[in-house]
Amino acid sequence: MFVTPAFAQAAGGGGAGGAFATFLPLILIFLIMYFLLIRPQQKKMKQHKQMVEALRRGDQVVTQGGLIGKVSKVKDDEELEVEIAENVRVRVVRHTIVQVLNKTEPAEKA
Repeated sequence: MFVTPAFAQAAGGGGAGGAFATFLPLILIFLIMYFLLIRPQQKKMKQHKQMVEALRRGDQVVTQGGLIGKVSKVKDDEELEVEIAENVRVRVVRHTIVQVLNKTEPAEKA
């Protein structure tokens, strides 16, 4: 009924292997989170940044608010002027562009 002292002494002491075994599930969870959540999000952010930097006059774009318009002027690094209707232009922050619908070709130099 009672555990003898010899059995109690043999059951203890895991050493360094026991410490690694306790951290192994945490390490695996972090790796799974990295490959399923963090890495794809970083890749998506990188693609969005490249798309926004490549915007130029004449591109047809969609903003986060759902407005569809044509870039009429690239003001600076942070702002665009988008024409949403004839003679109706709005200033838009570059990073609010969600999608480029039609890309214009660069003008050929003669």
